[in-house]
Amino acid sequence: MENQHFLLITCPFQGHLNPMLQLAKNLRQAGAARVTFATTVHGLTQIKTFPSLDGLYYASFSDGFDDGIKHTTNSQDMLSELKRAGSQTLTELIMTFSKNCHPVSFLIYTLILPWAADVARYMSIPSALLYIQSATSLALCHHFFNRHGGVYDLYNSSENKPPSSIQVPGLPPFETEDIPSFLLPNGPHSSLNPVFQHHIQVLEQEPSPWVLLNTFDCLEEEVIVAIGNISPIPIGPLIPFALLDKNHQSDTSCRCDLFEKSTEYIQWLNSKPKRSVIYISFGSIAVLQKNQMEEMLLGLIGTCRPFLWIIRPSDNKDTEFDEMVREKVNKEKGLIVPWCSQMEVLAHESIGCCIMHCGWNSTMESLVAGIPVVGLPQFADQTTNAKMIEEVWRNGVRARVNEVGIVEAEEIRRCLEVVIGSGERGQEIRSNAKKWSGLALDAVKDGGSSHNNLKAFLENVTTSAKMINNVFDGGAENKTRCN
Repeated sequence: MENQHFLLITCPFQGHLNPMLQLAKNLRQAGAARVTFATTVHGLTQIKTFPSLDGLYYASFSDGFDDGIKHTTNSQDMLSELKRAGSQTLTELIMTFSKNCHPVSFLIYTLILPWAADVARYMSIPSALLYIQSATSLALCHHFFNRHGGVYDLYNSSENKPPSSIQVPGLPPFETEDIPSFLLPNGPHSSLNPVFQHHIQVLEQEPSPWVLLNTFDCLEEEVIVAIGNISPIPIGPLIPFALLDKNHQSDTSCRCDLFEKSTEYIQWLNSKPKRSVIYISFGSIAVLQKNQMEEMLLGLIGTCRPFLWIIRPSDNKDTEFDEMVREKVNKEKGLIVPWCSQMEVLAHESIGCCIMHCGWNSTMESLVAGIPVVGLPQFADQTTNAKMIEEVWRNGVRARVNEVGIVEAEEIRRCLEVVIGSGERGQEIRSNAKKWSGLALDAVKDGGSSHNNLKAFLENVTTSAKMINNVFDGGAENKTRCN
């Protein structure tokens, strides 16, 4: 590992950046000589603070919109420009590293960037996909797009009736409403169909594909085993553990934020009884409709419990409504802040449960913290995660929408009463939440499954690199030597 230079590239979304940063830290701790973390030119300027770690460096590639201004609103055009500009500038970046005596020995890329693997192959550099969603999401993606028996064409054809549900080994059937929206041909995010299809095609082209998963063995064991010939490697949870486990207290956090966080919420949380506070956050992208926010407010007030609600400034453009919400919340002993360090909040002893969108990062963070969940999924893989939370891991419930797609106040109150009430189901949910927290911590400890999986992966990378160097004198465009 002493000569290994890992280049990690990701899109500038909160849920993409932090798992990759945590992986960067883990690689350095495992002995990688140099790790470079790269995101888009504009994305790099949006990061508020950069984690400082010896041996960790930062770089950028272009998505074609370096000034941050999108010159088109067409998703397909933006993805095409990302592939064109990204492929060109990633190639130039790798060549620059070689000229500067830091040749890239391994590339790790994440979702929406499947073309990065094509660049790596062209330059004779091995690569791996960091799949930042669940193993279940990957299994469904493989089920749709694999060359042998994939069902995507059935959904996309008027001549064939698509399957009414999909069965993944060891899991309950997945109905259409449970499937990630980016897999459905006529879904709201169908522009991503070709991207995820490209991901699967890239993996199928490799004789021994490397896929790293932000999950851990016992959480999705049967699914991991069942994912075709991809053989994914669980190395998660890729989140900071210092706040939760005394064995990680000396760990430095390796994460970033795209928004300025508030400074008042910890003092407010400190003033609340243990396990009394409801935490509400819908991540960095989802924007709730005004009528959904109204129902949420009524539901929260109806519980007569304190709550911490994250409402980003971009979530609501109605100033009058915003003032009304804040006035009501102040009267009802709640707190609204624009952003927070979520893991810091979830680890606080005053938090009793959370209401969230079920993005994979938030799902993992709540699970690691042992916090029961009320899920209000919005799009992408969030519906899949909500199903797993309610039916498989049983550490929370999924709120049900009405006929116009809104979760009403009474449903919010009902769900909260289930997860934090004194009933039998609530006790089971809280017990399961605690159980999964312990298992997640065990997985990342020295000798744990994820720790051992990452170690074995790096040993394979080192062995493969030595074999390649014995046969070839480096890659066609990556073989500059420094004496």
